[in-house]
Order: sequence, then C-alpha cells, then structure tokens
Amino acid sequence: MAARASWKGHLKIGDLVCAVGLYTAISGSDRLSFNIINRKTGHRVERQFVDSETGKPVEREDQVKGYQLDNGEYIVIEGEEIANVMPESDKVMDVKSFITLDEIDKLYFDRPYYLAPVDESDEEALRLIARSMRENNVAALAQAVLFRRNRTLLIRQREDYVIATMLNFDYEVRSAGPVFKDIPDIKFDTEMLELAGHIIGTKRGVFEPSEYEDRYEAALTELVKAKIEGRALPKTKPKPEGKVVDLMEALRQSAKLSEKKTPGKGTAHRSASDSRRKKAG
Repeated sequence: MAARASWKGHLKIGDLVCAVGLYTAISGSDRLSFNIINRKTGHRVERQFVDSETGKPVEREDQVKGYQLDNGEYIVIEGEEIANVMPESDKVMDVKSFITLDEIDKLYFDRPYYLAPVDESDEEALRLIARSMRENNVAALAQAVLFRRNRTLLIRQREDYVIATMLNFDYEVRSAGPVFKDIPDIKFDTEMLELAGHIIGTKRGVFEPSEYEDRYEAALTELVKAKIEGRALPKTKPKPEGKVVDLMEALRQSAKLSEKKTPGKGTAHRSASDSRRKKAG
C-alpha cells in the first residue's frame, strides 16, 4: 500500500516553489492495542460523557468547550467562536531562514515527518534544496498552518531524504531551573573522574535502533499469545537486590566488570582517553 500524506502543500523558498507532502515518520499503529470490555457479559464498553453533578449522560449536541475561572465557574466557548480564530491555511510551508544544522536544542523537537515531492516534476527542485542544505551544513526553519494550528518546522536533509520536524513552541518547553535548583555544585577528585571516563570508554558504541527491543510490548504480545493457546502465563523473574556501596567503590567495581566484558579493548580506550585528557590539559 502506498504511503498516504498527512498534509499536502507547497514548500516555498523565495520564488522557488515545489509541491510537497508530509508523511509521518513514526507510528504507534503496530503496537498491541486493547479494548475495554464488560467482565460479566464480555461485551465491549462504550465511553460516555456524563454530567459531573447529575450523573446523567450528555448528548453530543449538548457538549461544548468551557474555560474554568478561578471561582470554579465556566465561560462557554462555542465551536463557531473557536473556528473563527483558527489560522487560515494557504497550504504553504514558507522557509523563513537557514540556520546551522545543530543550532536548535533537541528539547524543541516534537514530531518528525518525511518531506517528499508530490509529483515527479517537483523532484528536481526538492533534491536541489536538500543537496544545497547538506553541502552548506544548514537546516531550514519554515512556518505553515498544519492540522489547524500555526507550526514551526525544522527541515533538514538526511542521507537521501528530507525530514521536517515539527517544533515545540517556547512556552511548551519547561525550564530546567526548578528541577535542578537544589542540586549542589559537587567537586570530584581525579581518580573518580578517570574511573568514570574509563567506564564510558569501554562501553563506547553506536546507536543501532534494531538492537533495542520494546520489552513491555514483547511481554504483552507473549501474554496474549499464551492466553490464546491456553499455555501457562509467562512470569517476570525477580531482579536481584542491589547492594548499597559508596560511589568510589561502585566506580571501581564497574570498571572491573567493563574490563572483563571487553577484553583487549579497555586498554586501548583508556589510552585514548588518557591522550585526550593530556591534550585537554
């Protein structure tokens, strides 16, 4: 089945325009899903809105949005009133500027989409834009009305395709200050830093998405399969209780374990890290 675009419009950079589509790059459709059923009857349960005071069901035509005031009362906001303030979509993704590729904090990344040409006649223009961004090591910041809201997107070239990542607004990203305000400034001695660096060096690798399994999803799938086949249900093995040790001892033990698991690599990594420390010094 051919991929279906979530949005179609035009990418505009000055006078250069090409027809493009956004195709979702992530999806939860392959995850195991459940329905809520009545244990007594086995029938599926339907969700119903009820009045919080009377407990009576509220029909769809009587459901309306409301904003709660400090005194607990509500201001009713009609659907037509919301529709009147929604931005009008012109189906244009307008590039406002080009920035250094790694300039944006990834905290602002929301949802990624593949950006692809709609027609063969637009392939050349989009590929030209992508190639130019790659050679200049830049990404594009664009604005568009997507899914009834003004959105900002980061457009970047990756391998042979283009990714448009929807960005969070500034007010949506929480400050780290309240989370870390009570953490004191801690000074570490040379041995602790060297041990931590050694552990990192022995565990250095690359990210291979296929190597990381959603163990909860796999366990749910196995649970359902066992119930269908009438087998004994799988049980989770209890984790051994960890011993409480001080930080220095934990580092030393971790360093020993790392050396055992990666024979021959520990020395090389340590030499490399020692070399980097000397250069930094």
